[in-house]
Amino acid sequence: MRVIAAMSGGVDSAVAAARAVEAGHDVIGVHLALSKDPAAVRESSRGCCSLEDSADARRVCDILGIPFYVWDFSERFGREVIGDFMDSYARGETPNPCLRCNERIKFAALLERGIALGFDAVVTGHYARIDDEGHLRRAEDPKKDQSYVLGVLGRHELDHCLFPVGDTPKPQIREEAARHGFPVANKPDSYDICFIPDGDTRAFLGRTIGVRPGVVKDAEGTVLKEDTDVFGYTIGQRKGLDIKTPAKDGRPRYVTAVDPTCGTVTVGPREHLAVTRIHADRLKYLHPAMDGEFECTVQVRAHGGLAPCHATVDRAADSLTLELHQPLEGVAPGQAAVLYLPADDDLGDIVVGSGTINATGRSSQE
Repeated sequence: MRVIAAMSGGVDSAVAAARAVEAGHDVIGVHLALSKDPAAVRESSRGCCSLEDSADARRVCDILGIPFYVWDFSERFGREVIGDFMDSYARGETPNPCLRCNERIKFAALLERGIALGFDAVVTGHYARIDDEGHLRRAEDPKKDQSYVLGVLGRHELDHCLFPVGDTPKPQIREEAARHGFPVANKPDSYDICFIPDGDTRAFLGRTIGVRPGVVKDAEGTVLKEDTDVFGYTIGQRKGLDIKTPAKDGRPRYVTAVDPTCGTVTVGPREHLAVTRIHADRLKYLHPAMDGEFECTVQVRAHGGLAPCHATVDRAADSLTLELHQPLEGVAPGQAAVLYLPADDDLGDIVVGSGTINATGRSSQE
C-alpha cells in the first residue's frame, strides 16, 4: 500500500513509520504544521507541533530513507480545533482539543488530502489496535492505551488507518527506536495542549474570548465570591477556587456547574459531582452494536472515568442516553463518551462508538 506516516516528531510515530517501511509499504513521512508561527512554541515544550518536533521528524525520515514533507493545516486547525476549544469554554463546557485534533485534522484532513493524492492509508503512533474484522480495540499497554481519543473517528477514517505500535508496550518501543538510531528514542512524551505550551489555560482564554464576570455560589444559592471570571472554572475543579468562607462542614468544595449565560459557578461537596445519567449527541458509529439498547462500558476521560452502563441509541435523533450502574464524578458537557464492549479474546475491549456529552444528571430511580 501507499501510506502516509503522520510524523509528530515523537518516538511512537517514528517507530510506527519504521514498522510500515519494514512491512513493505510505500511510505512517505508527513509532519503537520498547525501554527502560522511555530517559532512561538518554545523548544522542549511538553506539547507538540513545534519547530523542534518538525526537525526531529525529518531526521527520522532521513534515517529510514523515505521522503519527508510538511503540510500546512494551520488555518483549518485554528478554525476547527482552537475555535472549537474557545466556543466550548464560552458555553461552559470542558473540551478536549486533542480529541478534536484527531477527529478533524490528524485523520479527516490528512486522509482527505492523502486519498486525493492516491494514498491508501495513514499510519500513526497511536496506542490502539484494529483487529481482522476492522474493529478498534484497546492497546496491549493499558497505561498507554489511546483508543479513547480515537473513538471520535468515523468509520471512513478508521477504515484507512494503521496503528503499528498498539501491540507493544512503551519501553519496547523506545528500545526499538534506539536500535534504529532514532534521536527521539528517549524524547519525553507530550502532554500539554500544543497551542497553550505554558499550560495557562485561563490566561489563554482571557486573551482570546475575554473575561465573563460572574459569581461563585453554593448549592443553596449563597454568593461566596464576586467579580470572578466564569470561563476560568471547569467541572470537578477543587484547587484555585480562592473562596474565603469555609464550608459549614469544613469539607473541600468542588465546581459542580458552570453557567456562562447567567455568569454563575456552583460549588459543593464532592458527592454533588456524582452522576448516573449521561446524554450525548454528535454520535460516531464504529460497530454494528451501536444501535438501540445494549450493555457496555463508557469512558469519559482519556485516563480513567470508566463505568458499566445501559446505553440507548436513537440514530434518527442523533441521541445517546447512558444509565450508569455506578456513579462517575467530574463528568462535564463537552467531553467525549466512548463506549466499549468486552471481547472473548485477549486483544482488549472493542470500541462501539462515541458521542459528545451535552448533559448529565441523576437517574429518576434515585
